[in-house]
Amino acid sequence: MTTEHASPRPKVSKAGLGGWMLFDWAAQPFFTVIVTFIFGPYFVSRLTDDPAYGQAMWGYTLTISGIIIAIMSPVLGSIADATGPRKPWIAFFAVIKIASLAGLWFAVPGSSMLYPLVFIILASVAAEFSIVFNDSMMPRLVAEKEIGRISNIAWGLGYLGGMIVLIIVVALLAANPESGKTILGIPPLFGLDPATGADARVTGPISAAWYFLFILPMFFFTPDATRGTLPAGKAVRAGLRELKETLGTLRHRGGILRFLVARMIFQDGVNGLLALGGTFAAGMFAWQTVELGVYGIILNIVAIGGCLYASRLDAKLGSKRIVVMSLVCLVVATVGIVSTGPGFTLFGLLPLSTADSGGLFGTAAEKAYIIFGLLVGLAFGPVQASSRSYMARSVSPDEAGRYFGLYALSGRATSFLAPASVATITLATGSARIGMMALIAFLGVGLLILLKTPYPANRPT
Repeated sequence: MTTEHASPRPKVSKAGLGGWMLFDWAAQPFFTVIVTFIFGPYFVSRLTDDPAYGQAMWGYTLTISGIIIAIMSPVLGSIADATGPRKPWIAFFAVIKIASLAGLWFAVPGSSMLYPLVFIILASVAAEFSIVFNDSMMPRLVAEKEIGRISNIAWGLGYLGGMIVLIIVVALLAANPESGKTILGIPPLFGLDPATGADARVTGPISAAWYFLFILPMFFFTPDATRGTLPAGKAVRAGLRELKETLGTLRHRGGILRFLVARMIFQDGVNGLLALGGTFAAGMFAWQTVELGVYGIILNIVAIGGCLYASRLDAKLGSKRIVVMSLVCLVVATVGIVSTGPGFTLFGLLPLSTADSGGLFGTAAEKAYIIFGLLVGLAFGPVQASSRSYMARSVSPDEAGRYFGLYALSGRATSFLAPASVATITLATGSARIGMMALIAFLGVGLLILLKTPYPANRPT
């Protein structure tokens, strides 16, 4: 099906569009404070006496989540197209996500790792499935010329929401184990005891409450697709049949197939950079939770600006150019990051002083790392937001569910390859720096494939 046969879009009020955009604001803290900066490091380092074992279990947790998401996302997207409304699906997965995040409060040091592992898997799967349904609403809500702008603004709102929650945690809740004080020099609110991991465990209930509160406007104000005529059982069978047909038609829609392959590769690099960049810095410079939290705040501030600026450029230049420019920026940033260490940057071509001025990021090498990190923050929002608008411009509203399911699949199908490549090369060479260079290959190969992809992707190749 092509965009020429798309069904008409309903007239959407500002409140309806704003409710849809707030979904990203509601959803992002899970990825920011749970997966990346606070609970993930806590899971690895404090739920067990063996950080290597904790790291392995965290990796397996994300791998299991990724496999489930990769298998089921396109299936659910096709079923959604057959049944029509997206909100009931989002509500169903919201219950799972909120309950799972609330359960993270009980992940006390020394307790079994099984339960938080299961909760993280459930929350990750529910979060990603909800995103499939939310993204597939976009072609019905937004005029084609506005898709890139709205997608980038919504993504920027997501980073703002994640940053606000991260600031709350770092400034008011996460205490230094030695001083018992937060970065503001005050005791943590609610008497949270860092010795019991309460400052990290509380991020679960906070993220759950934040998500519940801010997805409500979408349910109240955003129009949904009309209900299909098929009952649930027949809709499932029809959805699976449509998925099979969609996969078959990809042979004749080479542009969309090429875009999905390009995204599958470069998104692995993006995910790997986001997941491993902080741990690489922690190993290189011995950064702790406060440094990682501040680093995350800095990246999110820049990401918000990057998304807002890209929202304007997307309408003028097109989504493809924004994604290409973002990938070039990420390649440069990754080269800078992996080439920086204590006393040097750019692989030693630029020696740096090893003197420590004290405070956060006190050495010259840490400051250089932050500069390269700013490039990551500038680009990683637009590369994902404009990829979403690239896809939305390439499919019709009636087929958006199944194609955004494939889109989610392309972001997860090989999600284990980037971290596995980094780990394998690191073990083989004994150098984390050389291992991180694998990410450059993922970003670069994805970029090269994208350069040969038409825009929109449904154009003949």
